[in-house]
Amino acid sequence: MEFVLNEEQAAIRDAVREFAQKEIAPRAAEYDKTSEFPWDNFRALARYGYLGMTLPKEYGGSGIDWVSYAICVEEVSRACASTGVIYEVHNALHSDPIHHFGTEEQKKKYLPDLCAGKKLGAFALTEPDAGSDAGSIKTTARLDGANYILNGRKCFITSAGVADLYVLFASTDRSKGPKGLSAFLVEKGLPGLSFGEPEDKLGIRCSRTSDIIMEEVPVPRSDLLGKEGDGLKVALVTLDGGRIGIGCQAVGIAQAALDACIAYSKERVQFGQPIASFQAIQWMLADMATEIDAARFLCYRAADLFGRGQRVSKEIAMAKLFASAMAVRNTSKAIQVHGGYGYMRDYKVERLYRDAKITEIYEGTSEVMRMVISAALLK
Repeated sequence: MEFVLNEEQAAIRDAVREFAQKEIAPRAAEYDKTSEFPWDNFRALARYGYLGMTLPKEYGGSGIDWVSYAICVEEVSRACASTGVIYEVHNALHSDPIHHFGTEEQKKKYLPDLCAGKKLGAFALTEPDAGSDAGSIKTTARLDGANYILNGRKCFITSAGVADLYVLFASTDRSKGPKGLSAFLVEKGLPGLSFGEPEDKLGIRCSRTSDIIMEEVPVPRSDLLGKEGDGLKVALVTLDGGRIGIGCQAVGIAQAALDACIAYSKERVQFGQPIASFQAIQWMLADMATEIDAARFLCYRAADLFGRGQRVSKEIAMAKLFASAMAVRNTSKAIQVHGGYGYMRDYKVERLYRDAKITEIYEGTSEVMRMVISAALLK
């Protein structure tokens, strides 16, 4: 077992870190303040070739391994957590299921534009009465000639209203419960498709989150993703990949908090000396660094196994569970290190603390992660 990055992975880490710190980090605070969607960040990610990293070159991707992709999510999130989740959803929750479950026609039609950043992708599963319980989805799809007609409402959808294409789940047979779910590729602009107002969120504020409303929306039969009834399988496999990204997002947020604490503790003077000289501060930094490394290795292990084609839901759930809790815990410590200043918006740790909390909730709550882990242990 290797515990170090290979030369290519290390080079990718260094390149994306330099890019993210130079082009994304300086704008993060302003985007948090205005909640404006960071189109320039998304376009820059496309320009540098970071979209579709794990997809084959024949569809416009880079054919790079999942650990390298995980590193990219971490480094982008270290610079701006909002941009990190937009990037993660576009890649893991949208482009990847098209690659794994789409027809050759769908891949050729959609993936090149997604990889080039000409289109932004989103993932629409959650509904007002169906969050963790995907089997309770009420959105319906009935076949009518050449089209499926979709009716229903989705909520808490990342990039809703700004994305061009949605991997969206609806029931094609309500009598079958979860086994009656199907997945569709839904293009923005279809008749009857509309979006709610952006949610006013605690954190990741420039990542738009809105409802999707469907009223007799005609989706071409050719845009069914997989087969009828494959929806739950598509969702579960896709969410495994997505949860790796959220774990890495949490690591990136926590690393940014540690970076800020190290710099601040060297500059802040109390009792005639930098607070970095006090054991209380030193021990907090030591604990933060240890937990970040532990979370990082869990996430990289999950990414490596997933990239090899193995079904490792337990290992992925462990990584997300630990990393998200670690991020919340360590961003709280970061505010403590900064004292009163840490509570002020002039210091980034306040934003990092707000950004961290969502990692315990979306793409599977911590409670659901414990369900996944315990089910694997007790089977």
